[in-house]
Amino acid sequence: MIEAESPEPTEVPVPPMMWYILKVAFNREDSIRDSLAKRIALSEYKDLFGEILVPTEDVVEFTRAGKRKVVKRKLYPGYLMIRMGVNDESWFLVRETPGIGDFTGASGKPTPMSDIEVERIIKMVYPDAEEEQSLKTTIPFRSGDRVRVKEGNFQNLEGDVDRIDEANGRVTVIISIFGRSTPVELDHWQIETL
Repeated sequence: MIEAESPEPTEVPVPPMMWYILKVAFNREDSIRDSLAKRIALSEYKDLFGEILVPTEDVVEFTRAGKRKVVKRKLYPGYLMIRMGVNDESWFLVRETPGIGDFTGASGKPTPMSDIEVERIIKMVYPDAEEEQSLKTTIPFRSGDRVRVKEGNFQNLEGDVDRIDEANGRVTVIISIFGRSTPVELDHWQIETL
């Protein structure tokens, strides 16, 4: 009797780790990231995955009382970034996670992000400690917007936004008082768009 040699297992090539963008359910980015991370941890393909990011930046908001607070704002609502090696198994694991729509890319194939895009986003998410970080202020008005004063001495008067002071959360509005255009400086929460 001749003994048959068992074939040696062939090594499956490990795809290179690259950054990709996933379309996900809007306003559920954090929970979907956590769910995907759990699925990856329980799978046999953990080696094909790296970091999963919900790109955010720190912005300044002002409360109704005028207090300044720093909050995280999503840079790309409805999207996640994932560093992974794409093969059939890893692609299936990601796509079968509830809440994930698909990879961004051409003709159904995941397209990796360019190194320049990744570097720019990573710098926004993890700013260098040495660099002076200037925080953006979330004031929902632009110069030229028509607004109405909803609180304060000029309540119910309408005007046009002239200047925005993002550092202090103040907006200068040009209001017509007694037939004269008068600049009035208000807290941004004291006005609303028409």
